[in-house]
Amino acid sequence: METASDQLRSDEYWYGQTVPVGTGTWIDGISQIVIGELLTEAGYIAGFSVELRIIADARPKPDVIATKGAVEQPYPTKAVDVVVEILSPDESMAFMIEKCRAYQAWGFREIYVVDPGNRFVFRWTGGAFEATNSLASVDASRIWQRLDLALGRKQA
Repeated sequence: METASDQLRSDEYWYGQTVPVGTGTWIDGISQIVIGELLTEAGYIAGFSVELRIIADARPKPDVIATKGAVEQPYPTKAVDVVVEILSPDESMAFMIEKCRAYQAWGFREIYVVDPGNRFVFRWTGGAFEATNSLASVDASRIWQRLDLALGRKQA
């Protein structure tokens, strides 16, 4: 049975199917902001949940995209420099792999999945995820520091 919170969930259009986007938690939302700010400081223009219109039968809304080039209006129709998905508790890694394969096929070079709850950044390397200590040119430790600050946690 559909609940009220299910009715409020956002969807993505994915190869002919409407797919619910993961439920955004506080840590997910703050992670988007932190990653966007850090990418902006590194010289990118970052956007959140921007719908991609690269192919006709898929319109994903990655958590963060970033470019050092011109911003295509109103939607990107080609790959930008960086795409980031933040792993929500109710999203499967199988779907993340599918999305990363699509992003790669569409021309994205820097593809990341961030798990803020477990403090992992994974880079898609073309066939698998590789744990990494950076996201684009941003040191991952800066993500966790700012996340802790935003959530009111003491620094270690």
